[in-house]
Amino acid sequence: MRRANRIPLSPLLRRVKYYFDLLKKTTDEYLFLEDLQEGLVMVSSNLVQDFDLPSEVIRDFDAHWTPLIHPEERAGYEASMRSVRNEQGIYEQMQEYRVKTRKGEYVWLRVRGQVGTDRDGTPNLFAGIVSRMAKRNQADEVTGLLNKYQFEHGVKMALAEYRATQEGGAIMVFGLDNFKIVNETYNRVMGDHVLKRVARLVDDLLPSQQTLYKLDGDEFAIIYPGAGEKEIAELFESIQACLSRPQDIDGKQYFCTASAGTVFYPQAGKDYLVLHKHAEAAMDLAKRDGKNRNCLFSKEQYNRWVRSISMRDSIWDSVEKGCEGFSLFFQPQVNATDQRIIGAEALLRWKNPKGRMVAPMEFIPILEETKLIIPVGKWIFEEALKTCKKWRAVIPDFRVSVNMSYEQVKDLSFQDFVGECLKRYDMPPESVILELTESKIVADWNFVNQQFDRFRSNGIAIAMDDFGTGYSSLSSLKNLSCDIVKIDREFVKKILETNFDKKLVASTVALCHSIGIKCCIEGVEQEAEYDLLTKECHADTIQGYLFGHPESIENFELKFLEPLKTVKQ
Repeated sequence: MRRANRIPLSPLLRRVKYYFDLLKKTTDEYLFLEDLQEGLVMVSSNLVQDFDLPSEVIRDFDAHWTPLIHPEERAGYEASMRSVRNEQGIYEQMQEYRVKTRKGEYVWLRVRGQVGTDRDGTPNLFAGIVSRMAKRNQADEVTGLLNKYQFEHGVKMALAEYRATQEGGAIMVFGLDNFKIVNETYNRVMGDHVLKRVARLVDDLLPSQQTLYKLDGDEFAIIYPGAGEKEIAELFESIQACLSRPQDIDGKQYFCTASAGTVFYPQAGKDYLVLHKHAEAAMDLAKRDGKNRNCLFSKEQYNRWVRSISMRDSIWDSVEKGCEGFSLFFQPQVNATDQRIIGAEALLRWKNPKGRMVAPMEFIPILEETKLIIPVGKWIFEEALKTCKKWRAVIPDFRVSVNMSYEQVKDLSFQDFVGECLKRYDMPPESVILELTESKIVADWNFVNQQFDRFRSNGIAIAMDDFGTGYSSLSSLKNLSCDIVKIDREFVKKILETNFDKKLVASTVALCHSIGIKCCIEGVEQEAEYDLLTKECHADTIQGYLFGHPESIENFELKFLEPLKTVKQ
């Protein structure tokens, strides 16, 4: 304290010291007063005791205080204090940043200050209170990362830095794809382990100027000052790379890619709430557009997202009105040997209230997210079965393929519904094939197989759709009880160009045949593709534009049933 007496108080601080000393006795918080004209700061004794400050009266306070502030928050602090000291008309300040204590530990402080003026209106005093923030308000309890409140603070500091330097940057929000399936397949304890693993993997690859934050649920965020599209693309590629392979925790395997939304500030906004909302919207679009991708915010993208929100309300209304606006289209499937139509895949279509046909990639994710796929899935099955009954009068062995969501696999009432429908319409179980997209299959093979075995024991065939587009096709083939494998168009489109693709398809078909599984090849568009797939690859069934596009019930009957023969399109 003797060192404090060596620096005389300014007249202004001397006048208010009596009141300052009284306030110190009424609170455990830290207090400060700064004479803005003299550049002299008076602080409470507890601030000196807890932090590495020389005395209670300090000239050139920032020379002692700034080095104690965490490097990630220094620029924001300096920008904020410049606005106070340069008389920029900012009279109230609120900052949050980390400061190193005398023990060498960083703690979060919240600083609230008010600028006072003299009789002429000139700022002359900066007074305030400094509070320690409770630990629960700093870090996420599961991952230990800074939480959503600190993310908000970080964005505000980044915006303050922009105002001081005119250098913008980027904010990326990303969420784990199919994380909900991890919790449902295992439990929330396993889910927490996955969040910790992802936090460590991503945090390890970030350079020092970037901070990883944990938001709600399975969402994370990164603030990247100075970043442009190139830097963001490289960052997301590195995140994709570290999450690209199945991970194992205590013998339990999981696989979660990430979908991200990125906004650039100040272009996308100069306010935290606006930027966060825009980043969330971009991330939501990334998930709807296929997942495992990064969507850059734009006004056009945002308007599309707003339309999708409106679409949810319309879909709810359609379902409540007995699936009004929904319809089924059918794409023919032919016997690979003689091109005879043996069935069709039922494909869901939807017209919005304005009468516009909406793309399935837009409305089907909404059905799954809202679990409306459960009532709609039952409607699809019944409508497809009724149509199949009518068409079997023309083609007695006709079979209809119906897509099944993973949500329906979990809904045990769906199995009873299928059985009731077959009895109601007097249809044999072999008239139906249930298709499950491979990318929706999870690691809990026992549960999935139990459900599928019940269908199969009743004579209903199971098909694995889009084979080859997931991360572990051979694993799926090994573990999943199915009767048919549908090989995706990705394997077909270059089959005439590369010997590798031809051998890959031929080997897959041979492998399936060796274990009693039939193969349907999707996406066949050319005669030459058909010839190769049948003569050299020995496919069982073909589906593709070569034999027909998806058609409404009326057009399907006109094109494929009335002539009572196969018509190539």
